[in-house]
Amino acid sequence: MPKDAPPRWDRRMQQRLARGEAAALGELYDRFASLVHSLAHRVLDDDEAADRITREVFVQVWEHPDAYDPKHGSMRSWVATLAHRQAVQRLRQAEVASLAATGEGTTEELEQKVRRASAAARADYIVTSMPAPLRAALELAYFQRRDYRQTAADLGVTEDEARRRLRLGLQLLSTANTRTEEGGFPAGGAGDTSPPGYGRAL
Repeated sequence: MPKDAPPRWDRRMQQRLARGEAAALGELYDRFASLVHSLAHRVLDDDEAADRITREVFVQVWEHPDAYDPKHGSMRSWVATLAHRQAVQRLRQAEVASLAATGEGTTEELEQKVRRASAAARADYIVTSMPAPLRAALELAYFQRRDYRQTAADLGVTEDEARRRLRLGLQLLSTANTRTEEGGFPAGGAGDTSPPGYGRAL
């Protein structure tokens, strides 16, 4: 998945969209459509719904390119936030309708489901945005069940370096659960642990 482009690219893309360049929208779609779809699918667990969210996000970007402010973060984080918010809103609407129709479950259970889906989507985004060394360490330790010694050997680094990478990776992942489901995504480049630039109203 593409990482953040240079800020120069973000500003130029916004300008091209504002001028109504269809080619710019196509370029943006090619770059970020898989990101948008994967985030929406992570929240909704539905391919058709994720397809709709993807279309809606790029329509919104096309119609409102001035809503993006390069000072607040990357184009990638902005697009991810749009996708996340729309998917969470769609999930909440679907869960409320189901609750009203069946009477099964509670509002609290509904919100817990929304928060879990939201945190899972944010965690996926954080992992794919990490520098490759951190991501590789986490994948070895938590998906392939390697301990830090085995991780160090597989990566060809010292045990101290393996521990450092795992610790930093886990610190980044921990932020997935500390933001509300309306929050944004990290505003800076890969591995940025600062508050998200688009964590509030767009």
